Amino acid sequence: MQTFDVVVIGAGIVGLVQALALKKSGLRVAVIDSQVAPVMPVGPAQLRVSALTLATQNVVQALGAWQKLDQNRIAAYNSMLVWEQDSFAKIEFAATEVKQQQLGYIVENDALVASLWQQAQQADFIELFADSPIKQLVLSPQSNFISLVDERMLTARLVIGADGANSMVRSVANFPLTFWDYDQHAIVATIKIAVPHGNVARQIFTPSGPLAFLPLWDQLQCSIVWSQDEPQASKLMSLSDSEFNKALTVAFDGQLGLCELVSERQSYPLKMRYARQWLNEGVVIVGDAAHTIHPLAGQGANLGILDAAALAEQICTLVAQDKDFSLLRNLRPFERWRKTDTLKMIAAMEGFKRLFAGNESAKKIIRDIGLSTVNQLPIGKNAIIKHAMGLSGELPALAKSL
Repeated sequence: MQTFDVVVIGAGIVGLVQALALKKSGLRVAVIDSQVAPVMPVGPAQLRVSALTLATQNVVQALGAWQKLDQNRIAAYNSMLVWEQDSFAKIEFAATEVKQQQLGYIVENDALVASLWQQAQQADFIELFADSPIKQLVLSPQSNFISLVDERMLTARLVIGADGANSMVRSVANFPLTFWDYDQHAIVATIKIAVPHGNVARQIFTPSGPLAFLPLWDQLQCSIVWSQDEPQASKLMSLSDSEFNKALTVAFDGQLGLCELVSERQSYPLKMRYARQWLNEGVVIVGDAAHTIHPLAGQGANLGILDAAALAEQICTLVAQDKDFSLLRNLRPFERWRKTDTLKMIAAMEGFKRLFAGNESAKKIIRDIGLSTVNQLPIGKNAIIKHAMGLSGELPALAKSL
């Protein structure tokens, strides 16, 4: 039996940020994951990438993991172009408008996990359990008990569930969940383009869903996230590579010339999930375990990283004040803090999705006027840019500039 103060279940981006961010607490932390230890990717770009804001990049850098990334595989993007298909309306956001050098960074998920893992391996207060599926999880106000498939056993005063959308921790804790199906699938792939992307993130809204081109470190490659209604997504997945290339080029208005697949295609269903309860005595959930949103603004990973940083800040404060960091009442401020930001993001994503869905003439006029108007209003536009960069709202200390 091994005893820890905190056990984090899930060694993805959010779980590892969570563990590393607890350094100042002086607590003994374990991280458990069913997957083998991650390795830094080499060769072609990985399919799954995240668009980190300046705020979440600050978190990763403050934890020492940013420095372990291969800087040649990171793409800083300095502007964003958004427009609607078959429309005159568009809006462009540039970092220079708010006196910044970039809006954010495109980073491979696998690379970010590997760098965080390497940093956690060097932390003397963290013990890592890779390739360790959980056999049983028992949550109780007195102590939490975890048994692994390999018969090892752990106890913890606080269990943090960072174990993704189908969270075991959320299920065992019996936290109620609100969810709905977006009735869309997201297709992800790496694409070769004919025109250099110029470090610009681009997104076009089509009647059947948004299509994003995220710039990679190679000026002639982008990662795409193509969210499409069913059965259109299934039809696109069934096309040959050459047919898919043509459909993609047309859907993107030929903005970057001819598009060519240089990877496989993957598709996954899009669902909104929101846990109405995030914590109880001795247990709390963060990241996708607490919420999942539509990827049209690329904010999923950012929300989770800020959850972890905020929870760590609350725990460190409680320890410094000699208060019990596992009690529900002592963790309530964290839940109120992060639920507020999450609900705002969920509402915004649902509003955008509904506004840009379909091709009705009345809605199209509203969209066209709205985009054109915002693009010509510096004050409102700058507020949107700062929010997209993670520079507005109540931020954890780790997310603020170093």
